[in-house]
Amino acid sequence: MADTTHSLAAEKDIGQTTGTANPAANGTTHFRGYDPRNPMANIHADDQIRLPAFGGEFQPGLWRPAEQRKFANPAPLGLCAFALTTFVLSAVNLNARNVNIPNIAVPLALGYGGLVQLLAGMWEMAVGNTFGATALSSYGGFWIAYGILLTPNWNIVGPGGPYQSEAAKAIDPKMSDSVLGFFLTGWFIFTTILLLCTLRSTVMFFLLFFTLDLAFLMLACGHYAANNGAAESSHKLTQAGGGFGMLAAFLAWYNAFAGIADSSNSFFLIPVFHFPWSEKGREARLARSATNTTNA
Repeated sequence: MADTTHSLAAEKDIGQTTGTANPAANGTTHFRGYDPRNPMANIHADDQIRLPAFGGEFQPGLWRPAEQRKFANPAPLGLCAFALTTFVLSAVNLNARNVNIPNIAVPLALGYGGLVQLLAGMWEMAVGNTFGATALSSYGGFWIAYGILLTPNWNIVGPGGPYQSEAAKAIDPKMSDSVLGFFLTGWFIFTTILLLCTLRSTVMFFLLFFTLDLAFLMLACGHYAANNGAAESSHKLTQAGGGFGMLAAFLAWYNAFAGIADSSNSFFLIPVFHFPWSEKGREARLARSATNTTNA
Protein backbone atom coordinates (compact mmCIF):
# COMPACT_ATOMS: atom_id res chain seq x y z
CA MET A 1 0.00 0.00 0.00
CA ALA A 2 2.85 2.37 0.86
CA ASP A 3 4.55 1.68 -2.48
CA THR A 4 1.33 2.43 -4.36
CA THR A 5 0.85 5.71 -2.52
CA HIS A 6 4.44 6.70 -3.20
CA SER A 7 4.06 5.83 -6.87
CA LEU A 8 0.91 7.96 -7.29
CA ALA A 9 2.50 10.89 -5.48
CA ALA A 10 5.59 10.64 -7.62
CA GLU A 11 3.50 10.49 -10.79
CA LYS A 12 1.67 13.66 -9.76
CA ASP A 13 4.89 15.55 -8.92
CA ILE A 14 7.05 14.68 -11.92
CA GLY A 15 7.15 17.31 -14.68
CA GLN A 16 8.99 17.63 -17.95
CA THR A 17 12.03 19.90 -18.04
CA THR A 18 11.58 22.90 -20.28
CA GLY A 19 15.26 23.45 -20.89
CA THR A 20 15.44 26.75 -18.98
CA ALA A 21 18.10 26.77 -16.35
CA ASN A 22 18.69 28.91 -13.30
CA PRO A 23 22.13 28.86 -11.70
CA ALA A 24 21.88 28.40 -7.96
CA ALA A 25 24.13 29.97 -5.37
CA ASN A 26 26.19 26.77 -5.01
CA GLY A 27 26.99 26.68 -8.72
CA THR A 28 24.68 23.82 -9.63
CA THR A 29 22.11 24.12 -12.38
CA HIS A 30 18.41 23.77 -11.67
CA PHE A 31 15.66 23.19 -14.22
CA ARG A 32 12.07 24.22 -13.96
CA GLY A 33 9.63 21.49 -14.91
CA TYR A 34 6.10 21.56 -16.33
CA ASP A 35 4.00 18.65 -17.50
CA PRO A 36 1.36 20.11 -19.89
CA ARG A 37 -0.73 16.95 -19.45
CA ASN A 38 -1.20 17.57 -15.74
CA PRO A 39 -1.48 21.13 -14.33
CA MET A 40 -1.11 19.76 -10.81
CA ALA A 41 2.38 18.52 -11.67
CA ASN A 42 3.73 22.06 -12.05
CA ILE A 43 6.90 22.33 -10.05
CA HIS A 44 9.83 24.71 -9.80
CA ALA A 45 12.93 22.68 -9.06
CA ASP A 46 14.96 25.39 -7.39
CA ASP A 47 15.55 26.28 -3.74
CA GLN A 48 11.87 25.95 -2.88
CA ILE A 49 8.82 24.39 -4.49
CA ARG A 50 6.66 27.03 -6.15
CA LEU A 51 3.34 26.34 -7.82
CA PRO A 52 2.48 28.67 -10.72
CA ALA A 53 -0.87 30.40 -11.05
CA PHE A 54 -3.59 27.81 -11.47
CA GLY A 55 -7.37 27.99 -11.05
CA GLY A 56 -7.52 24.43 -9.78
CA GLU A 57 -5.53 25.54 -6.75
CA PHE A 58 -7.41 28.87 -6.64
CA GLN A 59 -4.03 30.56 -6.72
CA PRO A 60 -3.42 33.51 -9.10
CA GLY A 61 0.34 33.89 -8.55
CA LEU A 62 3.45 31.96 -7.63
CA TRP A 63 2.63 30.08 -4.47
CA ARG A 64 5.14 28.80 -1.96
CA PRO A 65 3.12 26.30 0.06
CA ALA A 66 3.85 25.29 3.63
CA GLU A 67 6.73 22.86 3.88
CA GLN A 68 5.76 19.20 3.92
CA ARG A 69 2.17 20.06 3.13
CA LYS A 70 -0.12 17.27 4.33
CA PHE A 71 -3.47 18.84 3.44
CA ALA A 72 -5.59 17.99 0.44
CA ASN A 73 -6.34 20.78 -2.04
CA PRO A 74 -9.45 22.54 -0.64
CA ALA A 75 -10.06 24.70 -3.72
CA PRO A 76 -12.24 22.25 -5.71
CA LEU A 77 -14.59 21.87 -2.75
CA GLY A 78 -15.05 25.63 -2.46
CA LEU A 79 -15.40 26.02 -6.21
CA CYS A 80 -18.06 23.31 -6.43
CA ALA A 81 -20.00 24.83 -3.51
CA PHE A 82 -19.92 28.20 -5.24
CA ALA A 83 -20.79 26.73 -8.64
CA LEU A 84 -23.89 24.79 -7.61
CA THR A 85 -25.41 27.62 -5.58
CA THR A 86 -24.70 30.13 -8.35
CA PHE A 87 -26.16 27.77 -10.95
CA VAL A 88 -29.49 27.44 -9.12
CA LEU A 89 -29.87 31.17 -8.41
CA SER A 90 -28.85 32.06 -11.97
CA ALA A 91 -31.49 29.69 -13.35
CA VAL A 92 -34.08 31.63 -11.34
CA ASN A 93 -32.68 34.97 -12.54
CA LEU A 94 -32.99 33.69 -16.10
CA ASN A 95 -36.62 32.74 -15.37
CA ALA A 96 -35.94 29.18 -16.48
CA ARG A 97 -39.21 27.21 -16.70
CA ASN A 98 -40.99 30.44 -15.63
CA VAL A 99 -39.53 30.27 -12.10
CA ASN A 100 -38.98 33.76 -10.67
CA ILE A 101 -38.95 33.16 -6.89
CA PRO A 102 -35.36 32.71 -5.64
CA ASN A 103 -36.05 31.13 -2.24
CA ILE A 104 -34.96 27.67 -3.44
CA ALA A 105 -31.42 29.08 -3.20
CA VAL A 106 -31.75 29.62 0.57
CA PRO A 107 -30.84 26.07 1.72
CA LEU A 108 -27.96 25.96 -0.75
CA ALA A 109 -26.80 29.45 0.21
CA LEU A 110 -26.76 28.61 3.91
CA GLY A 111 -25.50 25.04 3.70
CA TYR A 112 -23.36 24.39 0.63
CA GLY A 113 -22.43 27.73 -0.91
CA GLY A 114 -22.21 29.31 2.53
CA LEU A 115 -20.98 26.94 5.22
CA VAL A 116 -19.05 24.47 3.07
CA GLN A 117 -17.39 27.22 1.02
CA LEU A 118 -16.47 29.09 4.21
CA LEU A 119 -14.83 25.93 5.57
CA ALA A 120 -12.93 25.49 2.29
CA GLY A 121 -11.70 29.07 2.64
CA MET A 122 -10.45 28.35 6.15
CA TRP A 123 -8.53 25.33 4.87
CA GLU A 124 -7.04 27.51 2.13
CA MET A 125 -5.66 29.62 4.95
CA ALA A 126 -4.19 26.50 6.54
CA VAL A 127 -2.31 25.56 3.35
CA GLY A 128 -0.97 29.09 2.95
CA ASN A 129 -3.09 30.35 0.03
CA THR A 130 -4.02 33.94 0.91
CA PHE A 131 -6.00 34.57 -2.27
CA GLY A 132 -8.00 31.35 -1.96
CA ALA A 133 -8.70 31.97 1.72
CA THR A 134 -9.88 35.52 1.05
CA ALA A 135 -12.02 34.66 -1.97
CA LEU A 136 -13.67 31.43 -0.79
CA SER A 137 -14.30 32.67 2.75
CA SER A 138 -15.74 35.93 1.45
CA TYR A 139 -18.06 34.29 -1.06
CA GLY A 140 -19.09 31.82 1.63
CA GLY A 141 -20.04 34.85 3.69
CA PHE A 142 -21.86 36.31 0.70
CA TRP A 143 -24.03 33.25 0.32
CA ILE A 144 -24.83 33.10 4.04
CA ALA A 145 -25.79 36.78 3.94
CA TYR A 146 -27.86 36.28 0.79
CA GLY A 147 -29.60 33.29 2.34
CA ILE A 148 -30.50 35.39 5.38
CA LEU A 149 -31.72 38.12 3.05
CA LEU A 150 -34.14 35.69 1.40
CA THR A 151 -35.29 34.01 4.63
CA PRO A 152 -38.91 35.10 5.25
CA ASN A 153 -38.54 35.17 9.04
CA TRP A 154 -35.84 37.81 8.82
CA ASN A 155 -37.99 39.91 6.45
CA ILE A 156 -35.19 42.34 5.70
CA VAL A 157 -36.54 43.62 2.38
CA GLY A 158 -40.00 42.03 2.33
CA PRO A 159 -43.43 43.58 2.93
CA GLY A 160 -43.68 45.04 6.41
CA GLY A 161 -39.90 45.05 6.77
CA PRO A 162 -37.74 48.08 7.59
CA TYR A 163 -37.55 49.16 3.94
CA GLN A 164 -41.30 48.70 3.41
CA SER A 165 -42.43 50.67 6.47
CA GLU A 166 -44.58 53.77 6.10
CA ALA A 167 -41.65 56.00 7.00
CA ALA A 168 -39.43 54.38 4.35
CA LYS A 169 -42.18 54.52 1.72
CA ALA A 170 -42.64 58.22 2.40
CA ILE A 171 -39.02 58.75 1.36
CA ASP A 172 -38.81 56.16 -1.44
CA PRO A 173 -41.50 53.54 -2.16
CA LYS A 174 -38.87 51.29 -3.75
CA MET A 175 -36.07 51.79 -1.25
CA SER A 176 -35.50 48.04 -0.97
CA ASP A 177 -34.26 47.95 -4.56
CA SER A 178 -31.69 50.64 -3.83
CA VAL A 179 -30.30 48.84 -0.78
CA LEU A 180 -30.11 45.56 -2.72
CA GLY A 181 -28.23 47.51 -5.38
CA PHE A 182 -25.80 48.74 -2.70
CA PHE A 183 -25.35 45.17 -1.48
CA LEU A 184 -24.53 43.83 -4.94
CA THR A 185 -22.39 46.84 -5.89
CA GLY A 186 -20.15 46.14 -2.90
CA TRP A 187 -19.64 42.58 -4.11
CA PHE A 188 -18.96 43.88 -7.62
CA ILE A 189 -16.15 46.07 -6.23
CA PHE A 190 -14.70 43.21 -4.21
CA THR A 191 -14.81 40.85 -7.20
CA THR A 192 -13.09 43.49 -9.35
CA ILE A 193 -10.19 43.51 -6.86
CA LEU A 194 -9.90 39.74 -7.10
CA LEU A 195 -10.21 39.92 -10.89
CA LEU A 196 -7.14 42.17 -11.06
CA CYS A 197 -5.19 39.51 -9.15
CA THR A 198 -5.90 36.90 -11.85
CA LEU A 199 -4.43 38.86 -14.77
CA ARG A 200 -1.15 36.93 -14.57
CA SER A 201 -2.68 33.51 -14.08
CA THR A 202 -4.72 31.41 -16.53
CA VAL A 203 -7.48 32.22 -18.98
CA MET A 204 -10.02 29.96 -17.27
CA PHE A 205 -9.27 31.40 -13.82
CA PHE A 206 -9.56 34.95 -15.16
CA LEU A 207 -12.83 34.21 -16.98
CA LEU A 208 -14.37 32.85 -13.79
CA PHE A 209 -13.94 36.18 -12.02
CA PHE A 210 -14.70 38.22 -15.14
CA THR A 211 -18.11 36.62 -15.64
CA LEU A 212 -18.86 36.75 -11.92
CA ASP A 213 -17.96 40.44 -11.86
CA LEU A 214 -20.35 41.14 -14.73
CA ALA A 215 -23.07 39.11 -13.01
CA PHE A 216 -22.85 41.27 -9.88
CA LEU A 217 -22.82 44.44 -11.99
CA MET A 218 -25.87 43.42 -14.05
CA LEU A 219 -27.85 42.38 -10.97
CA ALA A 220 -26.98 45.61 -9.13
CA CYS A 221 -28.00 47.69 -12.13
CA GLY A 222 -31.20 45.68 -12.38
CA HIS A 223 -32.19 46.74 -8.86
CA TYR A 224 -31.26 50.37 -9.56
CA ALA A 225 -33.40 50.27 -12.70
CA ALA A 226 -36.31 48.84 -10.69
CA ASN A 227 -35.93 51.67 -8.19
CA ASN A 228 -36.11 54.15 -11.08
CA GLY A 229 -39.32 52.56 -12.34
CA ALA A 230 -37.78 51.00 -15.46
CA ALA A 231 -39.37 47.58 -15.02
CA GLU A 232 -38.51 46.21 -18.46
CA SER A 233 -34.86 47.28 -18.20
CA SER A 234 -34.69 45.80 -14.70
CA HIS A 235 -36.00 42.48 -15.99
CA LYS A 236 -33.50 42.36 -18.86
CA LEU A 237 -30.58 43.32 -16.61
CA THR A 238 -31.55 40.63 -14.11
CA GLN A 239 -31.66 38.07 -16.90
CA ALA A 240 -28.25 39.27 -18.10
CA GLY A 241 -26.97 38.82 -14.55
CA GLY A 242 -28.41 35.32 -14.59
CA GLY A 243 -26.64 34.57 -17.89
CA PHE A 244 -23.25 35.74 -16.62
CA GLY A 245 -23.88 33.92 -13.34
CA MET A 246 -24.54 30.70 -15.26
CA LEU A 247 -21.24 31.13 -17.11
CA ALA A 248 -19.46 31.76 -13.81
CA ALA A 249 -20.97 28.59 -12.35
CA PHE A 250 -19.72 26.41 -15.20
CA LEU A 251 -16.29 28.09 -15.14
CA ALA A 252 -16.09 27.37 -11.40
CA TRP A 253 -16.87 23.71 -12.11
CA TYR A 254 -14.25 23.76 -14.89
CA ASN A 255 -11.57 25.04 -12.52
CA ALA A 256 -12.71 22.57 -9.85
CA PHE A 257 -12.32 19.67 -12.28
CA ALA A 258 -8.86 20.94 -13.23
CA GLY A 259 -7.96 20.82 -9.54
CA ILE A 260 -9.38 17.35 -8.93
CA ALA A 261 -8.42 15.44 -12.07
CA ASP A 262 -5.03 13.82 -12.46
CA SER A 263 -3.69 10.66 -14.06
CA SER A 264 -4.73 8.60 -11.04
CA ASN A 265 -8.46 9.29 -11.34
CA SER A 266 -9.27 10.59 -14.82
CA PHE A 267 -8.74 9.41 -18.39
CA PHE A 268 -8.32 13.00 -19.56
CA LEU A 269 -7.17 16.36 -18.24
CA ILE A 270 -8.52 19.73 -19.29
CA PRO A 271 -6.34 22.69 -20.33
CA VAL A 272 -6.22 25.84 -18.24
CA PHE A 273 -4.53 28.08 -20.88
CA HIS A 274 -1.79 30.09 -19.19
CA PHE A 275 -1.59 33.72 -20.27
CA PRO A 276 1.51 34.36 -22.42
CA TRP A 277 2.77 36.97 -19.95
CA SER A 278 2.32 34.66 -16.94
CA GLU A 279 5.13 32.74 -15.27
CA LYS A 280 4.31 29.59 -17.21
CA GLY A 281 3.84 31.58 -20.42
CA ARG A 282 7.34 33.01 -20.10
CA GLU A 283 8.69 29.55 -19.33
CA ALA A 284 7.06 28.12 -22.43
CA ARG A 285 8.56 30.88 -24.59
CA LEU A 286 12.02 30.29 -23.12
CA ALA A 287 11.63 26.57 -23.69
CA ARG A 288 10.68 27.12 -27.34
CA SER A 289 13.57 29.54 -27.75
CA ALA A 290 16.00 27.04 -26.25
CA THR A 291 14.65 24.27 -28.48
CA ASN A 292 14.95 26.42 -31.61
CA THR A 293 18.51 27.37 -30.65
CA THR A 294 19.45 23.74 -30.11
CA ASN A 295 17.90 22.66 -33.41
CA ALA A 296 19.70 25.46 -35.24
